[in-house]
Amino acid sequence: MLAELSPAVIAEVKLAATLLASKERICVLTGAGISAESGIPTFRDKQTGLWENYRAEDLATPEAFTRDPKLVWSWYQWRRQMVADKAPNPAHHALAQWQYHAQTSDQQVTLITQNVDDLHEQAGSSVTHLHGHLWRDRCGQCEIPYPEQSRAAYIKQDAIRLDDKLITCPHCDGYIRPDIVWFGEALPVQAWQAAEEAAANCDVFISIGTSSLVYPAAGLSQLAKQNGAQVIEINPDPTPNTIVDITLIEKAGVVLPLLIEEITAL
Repeated sequence: MLAELSPAVIAEVKLAATLLASKERICVLTGAGISAESGIPTFRDKQTGLWENYRAEDLATPEAFTRDPKLVWSWYQWRRQMVADKAPNPAHHALAQWQYHAQTSDQQVTLITQNVDDLHEQAGSSVTHLHGHLWRDRCGQCEIPYPEQSRAAYIKQDAIRLDDKLITCPHCDGYIRPDIVWFGEALPVQAWQAAEEAAANCDVFISIGTSSLVYPAAGLSQLAKQNGAQVIEINPDPTPNTIVDITLIEKAGVVLPLLIEEITAL
């Protein structure tokens, strides 16, 4: 399997595996790139279909929801339909395998994601979501959670037409919104505290499929580095980052299964 990679990437995989096998506390941060390998468009991708005249950044805001809640709700129903049939890729499965393996060893593998899909959970991982959950809703006014959406319903082609009506909260009559962190909103306190603690106390921090440009999540690798951790980046298009010790320039779905195989063999 390693022979399928370039000599440079093979050398980095072996170096990373040796490092990781010798450490106890690993913190992993995943971003849009790992979900993109499962066919889920990133926010940077151009909108399509009915939404091609809108920018995602203009819809995923509390101001947009206040101005036109029906428009924003319909857009998220469309996004739910679009990702409903997507499945975990080899990178998700490799991380789940690593977490399972760590339970029988002296390692602790903490997984944090900026993604709002549930592909990590589908693969079997335990994960902390920094930006919320696509399949969960809450009231936009009183914040009380609303029953989760059913992924299966959105696989049908007509789901968007059936389910894009606004829902009102049974407690305060406010409009129900996706339980997602929008631009301009703070990250959930408990999730962020867990992420900070994991980053500050890890021996190795791994960034997978994220540009490391969106704060505050981008600051986690810096926090880890400041506390003595080594930093590994897995990204086919790595961002210039002087704090990275090992860079694996390859898709996560290609390199992660090989990396985990090497780690568990050591």
